[in-house]
Order: sequence, then C-alpha cells, then structure tokens
Amino acid sequence: MAIGDSFTEGLWDSPDGPDAPQRGWADRLAEHLSARRVAAGQSPLQYANLAVRGKLLRPIVRDQLPQALDLGADLVSLVGGGNDLLRIGANPDLLARHLELGVVRAREAGADVLLSTGTDTGTVPLMRSNRARVAVYNTHIWSIARRHGAHVLDLWGMRSLMDWRMWADDRIHLTPEGHERVAQAALVGLGLVPDAADWDDPLIPLPPARPVERWRQDAQWAREHVVPWVDRHVHGRSSGDGRSGKRPELSPIA
Repeated sequence: MAIGDSFTEGLWDSPDGPDAPQRGWADRLAEHLSARRVAAGQSPLQYANLAVRGKLLRPIVRDQLPQALDLGADLVSLVGGGNDLLRIGANPDLLARHLELGVVRAREAGADVLLSTGTDTGTVPLMRSNRARVAVYNTHIWSIARRHGAHVLDLWGMRSLMDWRMWADDRIHLTPEGHERVAQAALVGLGLVPDAADWDDPLIPLPPARPVERWRQDAQWAREHVVPWVDRHVHGRSSGDGRSGKRPELSPIA
C-alpha cells in the first residue's frame, strides 16, 4: 500500500502532464516487486495507491493509513511532510511526532513500513531557505526507523537527483527517469538488490547556462508554478481538493 501526497501519487510521470493518469516511483516499485514474485513462481503483487496531491502529513496518517491497514497491507510506504515543511512556521519536530504515531500504528498492525527522507533543496531558488528544516525532519526519520524497524528511502543521499534534468518543470516533482531512479532507491532502502546497477550514477554534465538564460528560466518557473501555489495557499485551497486515491483497492499488478 502506498500512501502520501503528490510525490507518491507520481505527479509528472506522464508525457501528458500532471492532469493525465500518473505512474510514479511507488507504482514502479510495485511493478519491480511483482516481477520478482512472478519470476520466483509466486502470484503477482497486490497493490493499492491512496496518495493524493497536496495532502499534509496529519490527514495522510489520519485518513489514508487506517484505510491501508484495513485492507491488510503487509508493506506500507508512508511518505509525507513535504507540503507541511513548505508552510511558514512549519515545525519538523512536531511533524516527526505525527509521523512516528503512524509508524507505530502500522508496525503494531504487523505491516512493514517504508519511510523517505526529503531531498536536498540547497540548490533550489526560493526553497534553499527550507533546507535546515528538511534536514532536521530527515534526522527524525532515521531515528524513527531505527526505533521501530522501518525501512528508509534516502532521497537526500541520491547524487543523481542533484541534476535538474531529473525534475519536472515545477522543480518539485520528478520526471519519468527521476521516478524510476527513486524506485530503484526504494529497492535499496528495502534491503534488496536494485535492478539497475547505475541507478544513482549522475548524468553527463551539460555546459553551464548563461546567467541571462538562468534568470529567464527562474522567472518563468516563478510565474507558472510559484504564483499559483501561493494563490492556492492564501485562499486555503489545495491541488488535491476533490481528489481521491488513484488506485484505492488492492489489485494485482499486471
């Protein structure tokens, strides 16, 4: 069972944009796990994805986690908090307490748990000031995993994600290649051998962009993505309003 926000829903893992049916790293991970089961002579993996874009951590733990456990999940990927950390006054210590309550509940129900650290935002304009809060939250995630026997997908440590070609136009969500690399990192986080040995190898560097071109790209990004996000936030709206999980019931991976 995959629960969370847009990262787990898989935004931008589609050539037709974020409003088309999405795939994403969690779906890709399920496909890899299912293929291994079938190759070993077992039935295909049963999988569901309840993640909804824009969700904060508390609704993920309060609403999505019980649904996942009611369906009898053996493994739950519980990834959230990124949207919370973007808000003014976000408290990573409080977020960690909410996250740990969810992990404890899942572990008491007999499910394994896959958590994820946040990515390093040190090179992202307008978001690098959030780096310290993400780092504190990440530290809590590793501690929670140690205390309760959870697994960790280490996004912060992925070298390949430092390349902008792994990120979609909004600079927050991944491209299809980025999603696939994260799926490989999730296999590693689960203690499994990745399907691709070069899963975290950096891309061949591009020539540096001219300052005027970087300014133009930054201005376009702010106009097309930052301004709409701020407008939704000011008016109390979310990109996930009216949406539900894309794969709400357990079903076998084709």
